Amino acid sequence: MSALARWCARRRWTVVAVWLVALAALATAALGAGSNFSNSTNLPDTESSKAYSLMAAAGMSSGGESGNIVWHTEGTAVDDASVVTDVSAALTQIAALPGVESVVSPYTDAGTAQLNAAADTAYATVTLSSEDSVAKIESIAAGLDTASLDVAVGGTAFEAEVGAGGGTEGVGILAALVILLVVFRSIWGGLLPIITGVLGVGASLLSIVLLSHVTTLSANVITMGSLVGLGVGIDYALFIVNRYRNALMAGKTVQDAVVEGVDTSGRAVVFAGATVVIALLGVFIVGIDLLTAMARGAALAVVMSVLAAITFLPGLLSILGHRVLSRRQRRQLATTGPVEPVNAVSASQRGIAHRWADLVQRNPLRLAVLGLIVMIALAAPAVSLRLGSADASSDPSGSATHRYHAMMSEGLGDGFDATLVVVGETPDPAAQQAFDALVTRVRGVEGVSAVDAAPATGAVSIASVVPTTTAQAAATEDLVHTLREDVVPAAESGTDLRVHVGGSTASSIDSAGSTLSKLPLFLGLIAVLGFLLLAIAFRSVLIPLIGALGNLVTLAVSLGVLVLGFQQGYVTDVLQLGSGAPIESFVAVLGIGILFGLAMDYQVFLVSRMKEEWEHTRDNSRAVRVGHAETTRVITTAALIMFFVFAAFGFAGQRIVAEIGVGLAVAVLVDAFVLRLTVIPALMHLIGQRSWAYPRWAERITPRISVEGGSSPAPVEPAATARHRTGAALTPVPRTHGDGDQDRGTGTVQDADGPTAQGCTRGSTRSTTQL
Repeated sequence: MSALARWCARRRWTVVAVWLVALAALATAALGAGSNFSNSTNLPDTESSKAYSLMAAAGMSSGGESGNIVWHTEGTAVDDASVVTDVSAALTQIAALPGVESVVSPYTDAGTAQLNAAADTAYATVTLSSEDSVAKIESIAAGLDTASLDVAVGGTAFEAEVGAGGGTEGVGILAALVILLVVFRSIWGGLLPIITGVLGVGASLLSIVLLSHVTTLSANVITMGSLVGLGVGIDYALFIVNRYRNALMAGKTVQDAVVEGVDTSGRAVVFAGATVVIALLGVFIVGIDLLTAMARGAALAVVMSVLAAITFLPGLLSILGHRVLSRRQRRQLATTGPVEPVNAVSASQRGIAHRWADLVQRNPLRLAVLGLIVMIALAAPAVSLRLGSADASSDPSGSATHRYHAMMSEGLGDGFDATLVVVGETPDPAAQQAFDALVTRVRGVEGVSAVDAAPATGAVSIASVVPTTTAQAAATEDLVHTLREDVVPAAESGTDLRVHVGGSTASSIDSAGSTLSKLPLFLGLIAVLGFLLLAIAFRSVLIPLIGALGNLVTLAVSLGVLVLGFQQGYVTDVLQLGSGAPIESFVAVLGIGILFGLAMDYQVFLVSRMKEEWEHTRDNSRAVRVGHAETTRVITTAALIMFFVFAAFGFAGQRIVAEIGVGLAVAVLVDAFVLRLTVIPALMHLIGQRSWAYPRWAERITPRISVEGGSSPAPVEPAATARHRTGAALTPVPRTHGDGDQDRGTGTVQDADGPTAQGCTRGSTRSTTQL
């Protein structure tokens, strides 16, 4: 890492230029090629997938997406001649548009079931092979709307794609900038993490657009990439900038400060980024293409953010030099010289961070129990988690989608959008008779509103079943299970009939069920992964165990927040997103993967500083207190930045985006303030020296990885001697660059072996991570 940092510092203009040229090239290519996103997914070995396969083999399915145009009349009958004439003319116009596969009117024999004269409501089904004419269809439908004719469009074909934050990302970025400016008291110090994070996100999103032409990606990938990339990108740059500033204040040259920042915090950034990527790629075990595609996109955003932090950022730091410091810090360097590292003994008496570390040390049991109670209380609602898809019934009242749903429900029943497709293999007359008997029986099943059987095609028969409840209702899910587990097996008994229950609603239920069944495996994999990574990094058993279990509690908190906020509707009301609804499957799974990586970030930065002190003193109380105190501010700043960036997505006006943003925002805040800065230090105080115990056999087989290099541990000394040694003042050496050239950002880089590089004696290799 030091070689990379030194190369980037020396060739700073080249590095910055390469990044900017690469970004421009990606933008040009993306604008020229456009996007090719797709929401298609696979559900292997599910009832729904088998039903779709049978329908496709019999030529009963269409490759396009369908939507509805619904109208309701006031003061005249829905089948009045004038209404029929006007609507039929519009439908004929729509049928002639490019990309329109078919239009089924309620005024034809094929669409008689689409008209309810008693409710003066009817609808036409439009099937599209492309989205080229969606806007035109909506315009034609809107043209029918009069005082006596109320018209709305809805359904899959007319659903708006989920994009990024709808501009709310800018609010999060602005909040992050304000926090950085307050902390660093330097314009460039505040801007650099933002610039680096935005650059990494820009490169990753443009790459995702291009990748959509060679692999199946949904538009949701843009959301995930933007959200994750901004959060981790700004935070990763923050850690490096913070270390660079400390190195400058300790008397290092610009180049040596860049090297120290990348070789210490940069290593931790790479390690933390790798954990995020590994956790995201772990989503592959769920086996759903839509999820794995979004995981790949988010992982790409993390990789780009890490690359920008360890290459582009060092180049910018080398160009800006001392301008990354505040004016007060530059004056202090010019007048009094380098600032000696924080004296850990006296530092405990200063600042809120040190006072909090002392409080935790004095009351470890009380604070550990209190923190765990808070986290368990927030996680408790997760036991009632329901995965699925929200339908338009939960959209905000007054929205176009809710208006469409209300019109369809009033005229055709709540289950209009939850139609189930019963597909049967009928190889012989006996099987066909059994299928006909099944259709008759289904009509009498509780929760069924209507059943319509289509003529058999070859050896395949099909019937549509309309529930009495909406697609997102738990009763609809119960109906699917009743059909599959009770009604269908009874009909198949003693015959060659084989029946599968499918349809979009059943597919959503299958997806949720498949995800939920693999969630324990996914959580177990993450817990084991976290334990192994931390064991390799810190050569301890109890610390990785506490960290892994803490990660699971944080993940449970995230799910609990989602249940409270979006399933039970407490947050949706506040954000004007409608009422409560099931949580999207991919939100829960990807949120877990992302949060695991972010939580590992804080664990790495917290414990690495503790371990550094432990290696010097072999005094657990001191190591935990010093590491806790000296990382509190940087972890607090990073968590607040991530909270505001994530929370900004909650105001995008889209339920799915808000679920991702709010779930992550609250969990990150709880993880940082309650778990990492309270519970874990308290538990380490309670455990004592055993925190650092590691079996000899494990020591022999564990690979050596320096998470935060640059600081070679001093020989082990008795605790008392170590306290005296580390508390000794360091003698500053007069600086040779006090003429202000570096302050003016001339880009001059001094030799590493020059006088300034000797600004501190070798005795202190401890790093400080204070801001």
